[in-house]
Amino acid sequence: MIDCIQCGSRPAAACFTLCVDCLRAYPHQDNLVQLHTHAREKYGLKGRPPDSEDGVQCTCCVNRCRMGEGEWGYCGIRINRGGRLTERVPAGSALAHAYLDRLPTNCCAAWFCKGSREQGHNLAVFFYGCSFDCFFCQNAEHKYLEEAPRMTGDELVEKALGPTVRCVCFFGGTPEPQLPFALRVAERITERSGGSRHICWEWNGTADPRLAVKAAELSRKTGGTVKFDLKAFTPNLHLALCGTDNRRTLENFRMLVELYAGEELVTAVTLLVPYYVDAGEVELLASFIAEIDTGTPYSLLVFHPDFLMGDLPVTPRVQVNDCYEAARTYLNRVNVGNRQLLLD
Repeated sequence: MIDCIQCGSRPAAACFTLCVDCLRAYPHQDNLVQLHTHAREKYGLKGRPPDSEDGVQCTCCVNRCRMGEGEWGYCGIRINRGGRLTERVPAGSALAHAYLDRLPTNCCAAWFCKGSREQGHNLAVFFYGCSFDCFFCQNAEHKYLEEAPRMTGDELVEKALGPTVRCVCFFGGTPEPQLPFALRVAERITERSGGSRHICWEWNGTADPRLAVKAAELSRKTGGTVKFDLKAFTPNLHLALCGTDNRRTLENFRMLVELYAGEELVTAVTLLVPYYVDAGEVELLASFIAEIDTGTPYSLLVFHPDFLMGDLPVTPRVQVNDCYEAARTYLNRVNVGNRQLLLD
């Protein structure tokens, strides 16, 4: 960590050089996006969503990339070839791997979800690619698309129908760049299992709203959950942390909580990035959630140093406590996860 180059009085991550207060007030949002442009070059990823005037548009997520001939989308999953969007893998396949995780699992919803009260396994399906570019990413291997394993829909369905599997969690990266594939697989699993596998989603919430509703409906039918990563509320801070804005995430979250009011379906999670996602930021997020439903389950996760924010410490206990109290002011159900990481 360094001292903030603007105020000189607060700690700052080297990747930003600005502290949280100076970031919130920073007047040049495009410069915050540009930070991510440079960081993405080493992975062969576009610095920002393409917007070619004569391009073909992808509608899977909020980025709505309009790709010119031979141009990749922001997530790196699709390319415009001959005026048609083509994926890196053949139809019926995805860049993904899957593994069994014994229940109760370390899922962020494990403190209240149905699956974690059962015996057996969760099938964790990890998708490569992402619609965000989080500098604190805890699963940055999703960026290595050239080296990513491939799985067919048939393979995933058969794994999900294994005798000990009780729930299937689609995460990543984030599922949004490959959500049409994931939905087809989830529908097949639900049909063939008679709805006996809980279908869950862990995502950043940037999906096209119509796809988001389809995903949530599968979770509702099977007793699963839809977990939104609410990274930050303040626009500038979200841009700095994630490279894109949070408008669609908040809109989809509100839409699904309102649509499934009274059902234990939608949950939110916030990673407590040291010195950035502080009690003030959590208060903004918690008050936003409370406007919709004060009973929404909300998890605060202890951060461990990773990816481009490896110079930060584990979230200090005082920050965790302050954030928890801020959330509890507005919400009835708040949990702290990753407590085992706390050092003091």
